[in-house]
Amino acid sequence: MFAVKRWMGVAALAVAGVAVAGAAMAQESTMERVKRTKELRVGTVAGAIPYFNKDLVSQKWEGFGPDFGESLAKKLGVQVKFVETTWGNSVLDLQSNKIDLMFALAPTPQRQEVVNFSKPLLNNTFTAVCKKGHEPVKTWEQLNKPEAKVVVDIGSNQDQFATRALPKASISRLESSGAATMSVQTGRSDCQVLVVLLSQPLVAKRPDVGTVYVPTPVETANTNVGLRKEANKDFENAVNEWLDEARSKGEIQSVVLKNMEKLAGVKADAFPKEVKF
Repeated sequence: MFAVKRWMGVAALAVAGVAVAGAAMAQESTMERVKRTKELRVGTVAGAIPYFNKDLVSQKWEGFGPDFGESLAKKLGVQVKFVETTWGNSVLDLQSNKIDLMFALAPTPQRQEVVNFSKPLLNNTFTAVCKKGHEPVKTWEQLNKPEAKVVVDIGSNQDQFATRALPKASISRLESSGAATMSVQTGRSDCQVLVVLLSQPLVAKRPDVGTVYVPTPVETANTNVGLRKEANKDFENAVNEWLDEARSKGEIQSVVLKNMEKLAGVKADAFPKEVKF
């Protein structure tokens, strides 16, 4: 009987120890976990060129996100681990501690309620992709009139920008960016509002769609790094420090241009001079 009680006591202590360890692990900050495991978990999205792409032969991840992930991991002195997710699931994966960060995430008000964000990673310039034969669009005001037929993909950054900047235009909101592009190509719409990292690859691949313009005043949308919401700011501060260094060395611009050419076929000199990442 004594032996059984002793065994039960030891088992109870073991369970309690596991529970305490589990609680401590749950309270571990991102920076503490990265330092302990020597591993930085970066979210990736298959086929999201030029942000992310997985080479089918080598199985190696490439694009802005993987390159930036390698750079940040090197600064932190750890190894990078790529964890596949989707744009829709990436916020949930940050919340559930499946990934440490997500590159190229737009800081929408809804997302800011549940995850944190770094300083801006990229400035993604808004452009107008206008159908063949359309007059050059030098200013956004040229499109801010009822006879201007503008198209966007509903709920996107483009939609939000057009709603704010072009209140007088006749705006069509379609279910996808591809559907909006088709509307321009078939002449149902005059111009599609798109960020430059989408518009330049589009016309490089399909020049028959139309012409890309960067109307003034030049307008941009911030693209940031998504982070887990936590009171400890050590990891967020480290990411921002890396960002400042990378931007001061020209690394942000060079990584973007390299991947745009490699993955999307857009050479550096194809970007309008007004575009700065």
